[in-house]
Amino acid sequence: MGMILHLELEGFPSCCRRELIMTSVGANWPPTCGWRQLSRAGRRQESQLGRSKKPRGDPLGKVDWACPGSRAEPYLPPAPNMVAQGRVLLIFFELQLAIMVVLYHQSDHHQVSYVLKMLTTSILSTTDTILTMKDVYRGLDQIQLLSPTKEDLPTCPKTSPFIGGPLKVSFPLDVTLDDIAQKNPLVQLGGHYQPPNCGALHHTAIIIPYWARRKHLHQLLYHLHPFLQRQQIHCTIYAVHQMDNYTFNRGKLLNVGFKEDMKENNWQCLYFHDVDLIPKDDCNIYDCSAFPMHASVAIDKFQYELPYETYFGGVMALQPTHYLKINGFPNNYWGWGGEDDDIASRIFLNKMLISQPPAVFGRYHMMKHGHDRGNKANPKRFHLLSKTHLRWRYNRMNNLLYSLLSKEQTPLYTNLTMHFGIDYH
Repeated sequence: MGMILHLELEGFPSCCRRELIMTSVGANWPPTCGWRQLSRAGRRQESQLGRSKKPRGDPLGKVDWACPGSRAEPYLPPAPNMVAQGRVLLIFFELQLAIMVVLYHQSDHHQVSYVLKMLTTSILSTTDTILTMKDVYRGLDQIQLLSPTKEDLPTCPKTSPFIGGPLKVSFPLDVTLDDIAQKNPLVQLGGHYQPPNCGALHHTAIIIPYWARRKHLHQLLYHLHPFLQRQQIHCTIYAVHQMDNYTFNRGKLLNVGFKEDMKENNWQCLYFHDVDLIPKDDCNIYDCSAFPMHASVAIDKFQYELPYETYFGGVMALQPTHYLKINGFPNNYWGWGGEDDDIASRIFLNKMLISQPPAVFGRYHMMKHGHDRGNKANPKRFHLLSKTHLRWRYNRMNNLLYSLLSKEQTPLYTNLTMHFGIDYH
């Protein structure tokens, strides 16, 4: 059995750490802008200038409220209904904790685990109510107004000033690629982006396998481009398209995406991203950690909890060294299911951990869809999984067979179309 590593809070921006605390205690998220950490001298200076006012009820006691481009913004008290909601939720959580203590003293550990699971689910499912959700395009014009600097670029700050926390997931009706491109003028041909006024700290390729899901691809691009710009990430989005009438093979598409993308750039991090998942919080930074990362740990379809402990589907991030160490992804899973569990097994067999962000940041919305023709459940998946420990060294990217039919750079993404030729399923 492998191990799951929950990332420490220190690895996240201060605004995001505050979000986690506020979600836990039922307080409301501030209505605009972002949080910044001030030094002791900076707080003293602003206090002397009369421009800084410590927010009441500040759980950290060290964070001052400020909008990008301004010195400080006065504290805005939460709306009465938000305070009431927070108090009710706090009482509810305290009651559940009291029940857990009683059950623990009665040595009923199974019931304690059940109540703890209910508590976690309650917190995550009510996060959208507690926190003020922002439109993903809100404030993006501040980035677009920055003057590009071509020489002596300073390094981007460790914490992007444009990160705002929870995001509202919504799409205009019948949005076209031209509409999305107009809203994202800084995105270059091929879906390439880099911050205009600083050198990015993170260099990430996003690989999206898809087949017969063009509408979902458009909706993901509508949300993902401003999401990445907020994080000041140097990135390119690659859509890997299977062009044949055979059964869908996600593992093969991911292998092709890795092989073709690394020809273009020496990427430090690769995000393998399902086309139907939309990130709901830009504190979920699209960068790699020391271990393979499972980013989508809280999906609304699953009531914001993992279907099972070692679930590794949806959105995952690996460094190239991680990918090569596990010999890439399996090529023999035709149809739905199994390949993500196989990948997790490869990670554990190579004595690596799987890291996860805090669930309040790793929240995703799954777009509704029916069962795809050609992507039926693979009846052989459990048999294949039982042989992973024997086959992982041989079933890999080095014996990957495919024909690259086209490589097209569109205004919003690089489209890779391939043909596998034979359906081994």
